[in-house]
Amino acid sequence: MMIETTLAAVATETKQTEIKEVSLPDTDSTAGILKVEIVGVCGTDVSYYNQLKAPMILGHHVVGHIHKIGDAASKRWGVKEGDRIVMEEYIPCGQCELCRTGFYRLCPDTNPKMDGIRYGATPLDTEPSLYGGFSQYMYLHPNAVIHILPDHVPAVEAALALPLSNGFEWMRIIGGVGPGDTVVIQGPGQQGLACALAAKAAGAETVIMTGRQSSLERLNLALELGADYTVNVSSENLVERVKDITNGKMADLVIDVTSGGTDPVVSSLESAKTGGLVLLGALKGKRFDDFDLDIIYNKSLTIKGVRGHSYKSVQMAVEFISSGKFPLAKMNSHNYSLHETDLALRTAAGEMDPSRLLVTVSPWQ
Repeated sequence: MMIETTLAAVATETKQTEIKEVSLPDTDSTAGILKVEIVGVCGTDVSYYNQLKAPMILGHHVVGHIHKIGDAASKRWGVKEGDRIVMEEYIPCGQCELCRTGFYRLCPDTNPKMDGIRYGATPLDTEPSLYGGFSQYMYLHPNAVIHILPDHVPAVEAALALPLSNGFEWMRIIGGVGPGDTVVIQGPGQQGLACALAAKAAGAETVIMTGRQSSLERLNLALELGADYTVNVSSENLVERVKDITNGKMADLVIDVTSGGTDPVVSSLESAKTGGLVLLGALKGKRFDDFDLDIIYNKSLTIKGVRGHSYKSVQMAVEFISSGKFPLAKMNSHNYSLHETDLALRTAAGEMDPSRLLVTVSPWQ
């Protein structure tokens, strides 16, 4: 039977989505249509939802099955109808210097702030409209980046592919974490837990997860997923705890993936060893006041901003998930239907449950 329309949760105004019937596009040999299985809700989705600039279909942590595929696209991607895939959010040009050197995630063509297109961040009036995962079907752009996923992986674990890929990108590829290393991770959200898993998979000797009193459940989950220590920064001094745990050696690598405040950046610098690496993986939205830059000089620190993932790190995440060696399903706390997309976004924002972890939407549920 020919399918001509799909149901989608369209963000129509700030903090509101509406279920609408959207036409499926006619696709040529270079493109395709994905039947969406599950979508993870990301902090970026929440940001767009809270400050919507144009109607769009949100959702970019997308897992699904190929519903329709053109001959050229099938050959290029190495997939056929029915195959299960994980989508990356990027839709790069594939030709610029950034794309050619492996940094397609920074390509202007996939940067919404530069009028580029990206899954989960493209206005509905950009044809063919279906660029978001909160929909039963989604358009597969000719420049989409996809990864084949085994059928045995549970859907809620498959939805972790992109958050986990950030962990592998930042810990293994950029951070170079290996056997014997001590890693401090500031913030036990999706990204922090992903970093903990990736660090342990890379052979880190000691992984220390930090969080506030409001994140106790997440800190406990970090221990279940393999972290060696947790630090409640609401009642414990992080620098002193790291000093005690490491016998004064401090951390080889510290990453801050907390949102909002700048205090974790300062304590990250203080917790790193002389010659250590500090990664900054979250926007703060503010300038530093009264910040002592001399600590960077005195400890010869390397500081690097980290953003997004590469093709290699997504493949690493897919293989990690497919192995079934870690209890990843524990990271999923809420799974909603398409008609509950507003509830899913508010839950991910912490409005409904402050201890939420990975929130997902299953469009066919």
